[in-house]
Amino acid sequence: MKKLLAVLLALALMLAGATTALADGDKVVNIGVTSTLTTLNPLATDNTEIVKYAASLVFLPLVELNSDLEFVPQLAERIETDDNIHFTITLQEGAAWSDGTPITAEDVEFTLALSADPACASIALPMYSVEGTDDGGMIETGAEHIDGVQVVDERTLTVTTKWPTALYTFENIFGRYLLTVPKHVLADKDRAGLLTDPWFKAPDVISGPYFISSFDLQHFVHYVANENYFLGAPKIKYLNLNVYEPSQLLAGLQSGEIDLIQQTMGTIPVEDYDAVRVLYGVNAVNGTPVTNESIFINTAKVTDVRIRQALLYGMDRQGMLEALMHGNGEVVDGFLVSASPYYSEELGVTEFDLQKAAELIQEAKADGVNTSYVWYLNSSESTWGQAVEYFAAILEEIGLHIEIRPVNLANLIDIAGSGEHDILSVEYTYAPVDPYTDVAWLLGGEGSWTGYSTEETAQALSQSQQLTDVEAIKEQYLIVDRAMQRDCAMISGWVTATLGAVSTRVTGVTPNVFGTFVDVQNWDKE
Repeated sequence: MKKLLAVLLALALMLAGATTALADGDKVVNIGVTSTLTTLNPLATDNTEIVKYAASLVFLPLVELNSDLEFVPQLAERIETDDNIHFTITLQEGAAWSDGTPITAEDVEFTLALSADPACASIALPMYSVEGTDDGGMIETGAEHIDGVQVVDERTLTVTTKWPTALYTFENIFGRYLLTVPKHVLADKDRAGLLTDPWFKAPDVISGPYFISSFDLQHFVHYVANENYFLGAPKIKYLNLNVYEPSQLLAGLQSGEIDLIQQTMGTIPVEDYDAVRVLYGVNAVNGTPVTNESIFINTAKVTDVRIRQALLYGMDRQGMLEALMHGNGEVVDGFLVSASPYYSEELGVTEFDLQKAAELIQEAKADGVNTSYVWYLNSSESTWGQAVEYFAAILEEIGLHIEIRPVNLANLIDIAGSGEHDILSVEYTYAPVDPYTDVAWLLGGEGSWTGYSTEETAQALSQSQQLTDVEAIKEQYLIVDRAMQRDCAMISGWVTATLGAVSTRVTGVTPNVFGTFVDVQNWDKE
C-alpha cells in the first residue's frame, strides 16, 4: 500500500507539473534522431538531411518540398524561369528577420556572395554553375557581388546560370539548400572566420521559426520558438532534437519521451516496426520508398570493372530485403526509384548470380587484380550492417575479401570526401523530382565519391537539364542507370520504405521523407 501511495503521489506531481506547463503555454516536442550532426552553421552545411533540416529551423530555405513532392514557398514566394538560364526569385511579402528588419533580395545576394567566397565557400551549393564565378565556383575574396546575381528590387533578384538548368533542379539545389543569413548583422564580420564564428552557435537574428537555445552536436539540439516568426509564432515553444541509438527509439515512443521520428533523421530498426505500429498513443507512418541504401565504389581504387560487377551479382539484395526489412521497400538498379517521374521499368533489375560473380572474380584474380577491399558504412544503420556482413561472408567464399569498418556518419562523410575508401555505403535520399543534383555530383569524376565519369553519362545528364518533356528526360536518366548496371560505380543495395512515428498528442504534422517541417509553426500538442 505504501508503494502504491508513493506511485500515485509521484504521478499526481507529474500531472500537476504538466498542467502548469500547458497553462503557461510551454509546450515541448521531442524529436528522436539517430545520426549526430556536423554543424548548425548555415554557411557550412553538408549534404546530409539532418544538418539541412536542423539548420533550416533557424534560417529558412527559399522553398521546400512537401509530402506531395511539390516545391512550396518558405522565404521565397516563387522561383521562375523562361529559358532555364535566367531565374527570378521573388521573396515573400512581409518576410522579416526576428529583430523586425525586412528580409530583402540584398540578404540573398549577400549569402550567395559568401557561398562563392574562398574564405567561406559553401560545400552544399554548386556555385560553379552561377555566371560570374570561376570553374571552381569562386569569386575574388571579399567581393560583394557576383556578375550573375542581380538585385532588381527589395523583394526580387535574378540568378543567371552558365548553362541550361532545369527549374526543378534550380529549386532543389538553390531553393532548398541556400539558407539566407542577415547582411545587416554579418556584413562587417571577417569572412575568413564566418565558418567557425561563435555567433552561429546562438544566432540572435534569424528568419526561421526557432532559435537555438543549446546544443551538443553528438547528443542534442534544443530550440526555443521565435515569437516574431513572420509566418506566425510557433505553437510549440520548445523543440528538441535528441540523439538516440536506433534500438532506443521504441522505448522512447513507449514512454512518451519521444514525440516524433522523421524518416531521414531517425532510423527505427525494422525489427521494431510491428511493435511501433501497435503502440497506444502513437501513429506509425510508412514513408514512400525513396531512401536508397547506396553503395559507392571508388573507381580510382577498385579499378577493375569485373570486381565491381562481381559485387552487383554477388549480393542477394532481394533476399536480404525480404529477410531483414520484411519487404518494406524495393530493389532497383541505379539511382532512380519507382516514385520518381523519371524512373523507367525498361531498365530491369540485375538478378543475384553467385556463379557469375565467382567467375568474374577468378578472371580478375588470374590477371593479378587485387581482391581485398575495405568497406566503410554508417554505424547507426544496424539492419543494413547485418546485410553487409552477410554479403561479405558470401563474397569471401568466392574469393573476394571485404573488411567492414563501421564509423559514425560524420566520419563517413569525411572519408567519402577524402577518397580514402574503396567502398562505402550510406542511406542517400535522391529527391525523386530532381535526381540530377546528386547524380551529377556523385558521377563528377575525380573528387566525387565514385571517381567515375564518362562522356556518355555527362551528356545524358546535361541533356536532362535542357528538356521539359517527362518521357524525354526519362530516356536520359535511363542512359545513366544503364551505365551503373554496366560499370557499377554505384550499386543500390535496396530502397527502404522507412517508418516514421508521431505521438497522437502532437497535431499538424505527419512524418514523411519530405515536407515534415514545412509548417512547423502550426504544430500543436494536447
